[in-house]
Amino acid sequence: MIVKNRKTKETDITVELEIYAEGKSKIKTGIGFFDHMLEAFSKHSLINLDIKCDGDLHIDGHHTVEDVGIVLGMALKDSIYPLEKVERYGNSVVAMDEAAVECVLDLSNRAFLVYDSIKDGMIGDFDVELTQEFFRALAFNAGITLHINMLRGENKHHIVEATFKAFAVALRRALAKNEKMGTPSTKGIL
Repeated sequence: MIVKNRKTKETDITVELEIYAEGKSKIKTGIGFFDHMLEAFSKHSLINLDIKCDGDLHIDGHHTVEDVGIVLGMALKDSIYPLEKVERYGNSVVAMDEAAVECVLDLSNRAFLVYDSIKDGMIGDFDVELTQEFFRALAFNAGITLHINMLRGENKHHIVEATFKAFAVALRRALAKNEKMGTPSTKGIL
């Protein structure tokens, strides 16, 4: 179990994370739809996740969503590296009704994000443009090369939920144990 905390003038966040678990979660960010997405991520990645965030929601959800991505990314980094005896690469396409979203990732310890998906609108109290902000913060703090591409979709809820689930499944696949891999890099270390 990894525990990470971060307190700023805008947010106070605690993340408890356990990879190779059951996908159980307790999420409380103050943004209902975002909580739902993090619960879906936990369930489909099989990562146990406890997140508590007290953010400046009287302003908007930006700081809360981005900062949760930062702290979750830091917890993932501490859990993943140094990388040994895992697949390293993961990919997934998740369909949700009319929507299909692809996620391809590399546990490279080099951060990069390519995000080609929905960027505007509201889902309840969640600003859709924050989806990209969340994944940027997570990827850069976790040291993950992350590509997210919407293949098709119309319903904002379906697209964003398929995004979180596709990331979860790709991450689960990248973290799959493979004793033959040793250090999964020709460099000898990641």
